[in-house]
Amino acid sequence: MPSTTGARGGAAKAGLAAAAGPATGREADAGSRGVVVGGVTPFTTTDFPDRLAAVLFLQGCPWRCGYCHNPHLVPARRDSDDDSRGQAWDEVLAFLRSRRGLLDAVVFSGGEPTAQPGLAAAIREVRAFGFAIGLHTGGAYPRRLAAVLPLVDWVGFDAKAPTGRYAGVTGVEGSGASARESLELLRASGVPYEVRTTVHPALTPAAALLELAGELESRDIRAWVLQPFRPSGCADPAVVAAAPQGASIDPALVASLAAFVPGVTVR
Repeated sequence: MPSTTGARGGAAKAGLAAAAGPATGREADAGSRGVVVGGVTPFTTTDFPDRLAAVLFLQGCPWRCGYCHNPHLVPARRDSDDDSRGQAWDEVLAFLRSRRGLLDAVVFSGGEPTAQPGLAAAIREVRAFGFAIGLHTGGAYPRRLAAVLPLVDWVGFDAKAPTGRYAGVTGVEGSGASARESLELLRASGVPYEVRTTVHPALTPAAALLELAGELESRDIRAWVLQPFRPSGCADPAVVAAAPQGASIDPALVASLAAFVPGVTVR
């Protein structure tokens, strides 16, 4: 989930210790106590279009994407012996309160932020400070996404593969159906959004991208961001080794994809 090396982010993640004093190391309870925050980017210009934003990286994801560059966020909770295991929700709110008038927006990223039952309540608390709300999601939980869409101002949606090839990327059978439903909900919501795909020569080869381009065309998607795989943070050496050309995407392939989605760009 961005941002976005692999599936999430752009700016390097940093703990609140650098921005708001020493971290307590406590994790917030999901639900009424907010969400479990695994890390924070205090300032970014790349994770919400045309907005100065902070990014909250929420803990937990049901998928196991091989190219994930935030594997430490995949478990629902971090190991209790991990000193960097998270930020207390009260601490996060205190930091955001201090940034009113300095930041425009707050982005909920991950991990997969819709994995947390407390997401809607957390968004409402942050909105009360006057921030616009961004959401990075892969669409793993359509019903939860539908519940929070009325609360957000922009969504970065990770389209990982054509529907029939999702399991090859996520490691989870049926994940393509969830993502497809979520994209339909997003399109129908009226919330501004961006569709983006991480390009890896083995996990998302040219044939898969062309198939995905056809699916996006059928949904009248007119803009699409391709994000070259970058090895930073990736925990799978085989995935890293399979991308010897690093960040390059063949311009001829981009031109072929543009025949389906005219607004395809590489970021």
